[in-house]
Amino acid sequence: MRMLFMTISLLAGGSALAAAPAQAAKAPSPEQLSAFLKHYPAADANRDGLLSAEEAQDYRRIKMAARRPAEPNKASAPTHANLKYGPYESNVLDLWVSPSNRPSPLIVFIHGGGFVGGDKSQAQPRAVEGCLAAGVSYATINYRFRDRAAIQDILRDAARAVQFLRLHASEYGLDPQRVACYGGSAGAGTSLWLATRDDLADPKSDEPVLRQSTRLSAAACLNGQATYDLTQWETLIGPFRKEWKSDPDEDAKFYHFSSQADLQTDAAKRVLAECDMLRWISKDDPPLFMSCTQPDGEPANRNQYVHHPRHAKAVKAQCDQAGEPCEIALSSGNGEEAAVRFLLRNLLEKNRAPIRTETAPAGHARLSYSAKRS
Repeated sequence: MRMLFMTISLLAGGSALAAAPAQAAKAPSPEQLSAFLKHYPAADANRDGLLSAEEAQDYRRIKMAARRPAEPNKASAPTHANLKYGPYESNVLDLWVSPSNRPSPLIVFIHGGGFVGGDKSQAQPRAVEGCLAAGVSYATINYRFRDRAAIQDILRDAARAVQFLRLHASEYGLDPQRVACYGGSAGAGTSLWLATRDDLADPKSDEPVLRQSTRLSAAACLNGQATYDLTQWETLIGPFRKEWKSDPDEDAKFYHFSSQADLQTDAAKRVLAECDMLRWISKDDPPLFMSCTQPDGEPANRNQYVHHPRHAKAVKAQCDQAGEPCEIALSSGNGEEAAVRFLLRNLLEKNRAPIRTETAPAGHARLSYSAKRS
């Protein structure tokens, strides 16, 4: 197999045989291509069961590029900047399209900031360039904040960004069947929600973008939350100190309800169910990666509470119960690097996960989950 890789390296101008004369290059035989496909099934780009020399070259290029370190402090300009994916001012994204002769997989970065701040510019240059070198396109999105939208509507912004990119996949050279998301903190929780939430595609919608699937091939969550049903947090993490609250009705206002008493209404219970990633986890969700750098033990402050390792452990436990693949890494200083590696592995080396379109599980009605404003 090493010899076959060297043959394909020569065809692609690979550095391993850069000094060899060009005229010495020979196309790999059908037998060699068949053997290569057996060992590297992901090289079959068009999924026809046969491997062409061009597909083998492209796969070799992607694999070798993925091993090269990216420039840590320098990222190229987006191929498309500030693409408008929705009706609101903050519904914009940047897209870097990987140069490739076939539709490329896509990783979508969702920034953190507690849903009150942050920006798509928080994407790390090393992650952007590393994905591009591996033959994977990269997008980073903005979304509405809590002063303008409830959490249940902010989550739909991220879903719409994925739907927008799928709708325009052929225009941008993307593979709509291989889309992954990741982020930190708020971006982590949003990625988890997208990965576990049943498909939001509405085939009857008047908007073409909303007819697209929201399902993912993989997701990675860095210092994220297990659920956005905040009423569960004390059970999962422990008591939340009064001095950590910014407002006595902070939990209710997260959903744009007026007071804590509103959380006992039927309308609020539907919203809480919509935002509960733990309840959405099922066996046919895409592979998950959970990373946390916070220390374990009793939370010493609000930040540690919101990003506590017990969030990741709760997700892992629920995934194990459901038979859903989930990797967890605690106290890891290279969370983002590990997350990107995980996503690349799932996008490039594994058969893509089928897009799930069945109806929601019992108790999860398909409704508009915007809270009724007071």
